[in-house]
Amino acid sequence: MKGLERELRRRLPLAFRTDVAVEAGRVLLCMPEAEPGELRAASEQVGEALAKVADLPVLPREVEDILSISSRERHKWLKDGRLKSIGTRTVKLRGRSKAVTFHVFDPRHIEDVLNGDLPVLWRDEDAQAVVETRRRAAAKAALTRAGKGKRKTGGRSSEPDVHASLEGWDAFDAEGLLR
Repeated sequence: MKGLERELRRRLPLAFRTDVAVEAGRVLLCMPEAEPGELRAASEQVGEALAKVADLPVLPREVEDILSISSRERHKWLKDGRLKSIGTRTVKLRGRSKAVTFHVFDPRHIEDVLNGDLPVLWRDEDAQAVVETRRRAAAKAALTRAGKGKRKTGGRSSEPDVHASLEGWDAFDAEGLLR
């Protein structure tokens, strides 16, 4: 709703920007004692802006609010290809020296994701993947531990001693050059 309110205010003339509010699925245009012509003109501008707003891309913060997801989930699902980006936007914010680039999303895709209740399914898939990864890691660790116990028999490794086959190795080792 906040993004919608900002967009409506951006499209209105400066004199009417403070007269618009969005709350609970409706747009309120509250103007002080104005002429009927001014009210009608402002109302038409709000109507035109609302018609155009439906085609605007959805910003990341709005996606998180609409789908009730965290930014970590949004980044992960964007990387996995579950959330489809329609491009990026670069904005230079006040007070910052660098520009910020972020992905924007198609409103119809976000609507489809919301209607299909896909975030819940994706969270379940992610939880199952984590369980499977932990199971594989535990099995690998168990194999590693089992392999270490077999390799150490009598304090000697099963690998052949490379240094024993070299000539003059005993003299070199006796001088203490390898420490």
